[in-house]
Parts: sequence; structure tokens; C-alpha cells
Amino acid sequence: MDANSQKNHLKAYGITYWTLSKQLKVKWLLNYRGGSFLLPDTEAIQKECQIRGVSFELVSNAKAESILEEINSPSQNMEAVVLEKAPKIAVYSPPENQPWDDAVTMVLTYAEIPYETIYDEDVLNDGLLLFDWLHLHHEDFTGQYGKFYGAYRAHSWYIEEKKVAEALAERLGYSKVSLEKLAVAKKIRDYVIGGGFMFAMCSATDSFDIALAAEGVDICEPMFDGDGSDPAYQNKIDYRKALAFTNFILEKNPLIYEFSSIDMTRKRMIPKTTDYFSLMEFSAKWDPIPTMLCQNHTALVKGFMGQTTSFTRDEIKPNVLVMGENKANGEAKYIHGIRGKGFFTFYGGHDPEDYQHRVGDSKTELDLHPTSPGYRLILNNVLFPAARKKKQKT
Repeated sequence: MDANSQKNHLKAYGITYWTLSKQLKVKWLLNYRGGSFLLPDTEAIQKECQIRGVSFELVSNAKAESILEEINSPSQNMEAVVLEKAPKIAVYSPPENQPWDDAVTMVLTYAEIPYETIYDEDVLNDGLLLFDWLHLHHEDFTGQYGKFYGAYRAHSWYIEEKKVAEALAERLGYSKVSLEKLAVAKKIRDYVIGGGFMFAMCSATDSFDIALAAEGVDICEPMFDGDGSDPAYQNKIDYRKALAFTNFILEKNPLIYEFSSIDMTRKRMIPKTTDYFSLMEFSAKWDPIPTMLCQNHTALVKGFMGQTTSFTRDEIKPNVLVMGENKANGEAKYIHGIRGKGFFTFYGGHDPEDYQHRVGDSKTELDLHPTSPGYRLILNNVLFPAARKKKQKT
């Protein structure tokens, strides 16, 4: 999985998932040649690699043992993690959305990793209990319809989406979309607390936390929910309920395409040519989880925009780990935390290979980006639940 040897990093994750689905175990060699995978040597796996265009090398048992001995050496910042079971994957996304509307569904499809699409009714009916891993589509959990009002309120697609959301909320027994979305957010939070793995990108990151922190407080203006907001709502935000963020200031103006001070989009002064974020280095033996989530063939990854592009460093809770950042700009791009028995990862931006994706833009063709470092971070999270849990080395 290093930069020079692998022709298709993304489909390599699909091969690993496919191997796990055949009840075979895989070793993920953290920090060894870009986070390589050690798979059993079978004719079927070799053939599958050839069909999918994935580079592989055959090693003898003696060579494999030598590699594992090198990795196990205390002097090496490496670790071999056993992957045991193909996780069952859910993507939270509206039924009317196309697969290319979201980076995760695109890369899962490209890597040939199976997933199921679920939405509000499934979540409220405890459908999440059937899944090991959940991705949140670029959703607005605050009931403000993505804050698209300023630019798109007269567009037919915006009017239709608002109508559909209101009808769904009413059918599910809620008087407002914001109340229905809050109930969904709380179910997802409980899924994490109970041991689930949740991954979110773009506006699903900050809007999720804002919805939880604003429970019981009306933060929606009349054009969103038909009545006025609580004039003192900023002072009533309970940051303790949020997973990742604290001390943020909500954006009150409905014409501004922004939820809060969490997002760095409007505060950035970085040209596209120099917009990169760096991945942190962790101890593979002592901190295998963040090491796993940061596996890549480069430590420097191209930045990309979104409704929520990145996170204000000072508004991230101290118990949340920053795994990717643009230090010069004071922003975090890629963060991870633990809540209860489960885990969550937030990744800022919309599409790692589409710098400034806009409504109506054509989809990204991943055949043109088979070695994308930005997309690799998504797939690291997909395989994360497959890892055998080790006892802490204390």
C-alpha cells in the first residue's frame, strides 16, 4: 500500500473486505509500506486482485514471519492488527439522493464494498442495531434545510426537499422537522454509546453536534419551522451534549450559508494550490486506533471544501483527538473520539477529489483517482470495526 507499488489503493480495501467476507482473517500492517495488508495466499484472492487491478506481491511463509518480526520490534513504530470480520455497513442518506451525491457512497461503490442505505424511519425504529458501521450523509440535523435558504429558496429542488422533509416529520409524529431530526440524532448518539462506529463528513459533522447541544431550544427562524426562534438561544446551548465541539457560536442569519463558528470555510485565506492538511503520527503499538485511521501512502493530503470544510481548533473538546490539521490556519480536518463504548470520526469537506463541489456539479470519476489519499482516510474508517480489540498495554 505504499506510493510506488500499489496501482489502486482504493480497490485494495475492497479486496481486503472481500477476503474478510469469505471468513478469512487479514493482518493490517500498520506503518509498514503505507499500511499494507497481509492476506492468505489463495488462487481466488489472486484472481480477484487481477480482475480489480490491485497490485500484490507473493511472499513465502518465512518472509511473512520475517516481516512480522520486524514489525514487532520495539524499535519500529509498526504494529500488525488482525482483521476478523467484514463489518456490516449502513449509509444514512435520503432515498431520493443519488450515490454520487456523497463521497462515501461513491468510494464504497468503487471499492466494491457492499452497504445498505437507511434513513430516519429506519433509525427511529432501531434499525441501526443491525449494523457495525454508520456513515452520515452530508445532512442537516438542525432542521434548517442545510442553510440553503439564502441562495436557493426559489429553486424547485429546495422547495421539494423542504416539502418532503415536512411530510416525513409529520408522518413520523413530529410537529417540526427540527424535532424529528433531533430524535434521529439522539438515536445515532445512543448507537455510538452502545458500541457503534459512526463516521460523518461535511455538514453532518457540526449540524449533528449542534442539534444535540440545542435540545429543547428553538434555534430555527420562521422560514424554516413557521415560528420564531428563542431570542436567547445562544445562552441555552448545552455543550456537554455534543460529541466533539464546545463553546461554538451559532450563525443566526438565515441568509448566511453557515451553521456556526465551528466551520472554518468563511475564515480561510488559503489558495487552492497550497491547501493541504497533514496527518498526525501516532504510536502504532500504544495508539493503534488513530494509527489505523491515519494509514496512508503520504502524510500530506490535498485539502478540499464543503459546507463544513474544517473545524476551528479552539472549539474541539480536549478529549477529542485531532488526526489531521492545517496548523498554520488553526484548523482541524480529521478528528476522532470515543463516546461510551463506541467511536466517532468527523472528516471536514465534501469530496476529497473535487476541491469546491457545488450544487449540480458532475460527479467525481474515481477511475481517475485510484490512489487518492483523501479517499483512503474514508476507507480506513470502513475497515476499523473489523479489527480485533487488544488489551491496553498498561
